[in-house]
Amino acid sequence: MLLPDSVQNLVNALSRLPGVGPKTASRLAFYLLRAPEDISNDLAQALLRIKTDTTLCQVCYNITSAGNTACEICANASRDQRMICVVEEPLDVLALERTGSFTGVYHVLHGALSPIEGIGPDQLRIRELVLRVRAGGVQEIILATNPSMEGDYTAAYLRQQLQAAGVRMTRLARGLPVGGDLEYADQSTLLRALSGRQEMD
Repeated sequence: MLLPDSVQNLVNALSRLPGVGPKTASRLAFYLLRAPEDISNDLAQALLRIKTDTTLCQVCYNITSAGNTACEICANASRDQRMICVVEEPLDVLALERTGSFTGVYHVLHGALSPIEGIGPDQLRIRELVLRVRAGGVQEIILATNPSMEGDYTAAYLRQQLQAAGVRMTRLARGLPVGGDLEYADQSTLLRALSGRQEMD
């Protein structure tokens, strides 16, 4: 079936999004075609505003509203500026904030080191982190990169770069998920769970 150019262009644009294949892109396009006009208009305006109304925090590089030099977390005087949690993406900040237990601040790298994909230190916000730590006042760096080959490599690289700063460096604990079964856990997860075991209270 031949589609009008406007519909085909929308399908092509949607299929470029992560996790959206051609079938899902077609379903979304046809939904928007049949949906009330205000839904399409709201989506179009939101897509335009996401670029014009947002910027990066000049302290931690998390996303923030345009016109702000610091995000809400960095600007919050009650947050412990001496403790920096280093994450790969802004979505990781949201995940940690949902726990409601972390009172420090963040630093967003915007990715992980991956020589295979050509992502080196210059493509990430590593230099900014090093400068931030060297400026003083930081007591602990929590390396909260993802538990993947790239995340582990990034954490090791950051440890090497920040070792001379004399700050405490920790890594998020890893192990078995709540509700998980041992028989389905991979060898690496079981090994980390065993090595990170804790005393029972």
